[in-house]
Amino acid sequence: MLTELIGWAAATVLLATICRQVYTQWRERSTGGVSKWLFVGQLVASTLFVIYSALLGNWVFVVTNALLLLAALVGELIYLRNRRRGGRDSGGRTAARAQNG
Repeated sequence: MLTELIGWAAATVLLATICRQVYTQWRERSTGGVSKWLFVGQLVASTLFVIYSALLGNWVFVVTNALLLLAALVGELIYLRNRRRGGRDSGGRTAARAQNG
């Protein structure tokens, strides 16, 4: 019981961290400081971890990684939307102005 409680606590912290990043990108409409590969890598890793966790029968990690997969998908869609709209970077400049100096 304590072992699963520790697992769920860790999952909650990890999900909160990722969801906060996704929310910040959505709110600021920015791609500043975020690699285009962040969410792609997370999508692949989370998919593989869902499969791995299911094969092990570890439901803490199945649920956690399924939710991380969802967060990565939403994050990638927001990232792409922000890039398409020419979102601002972390310095408050538009993407086009940042590239031109």
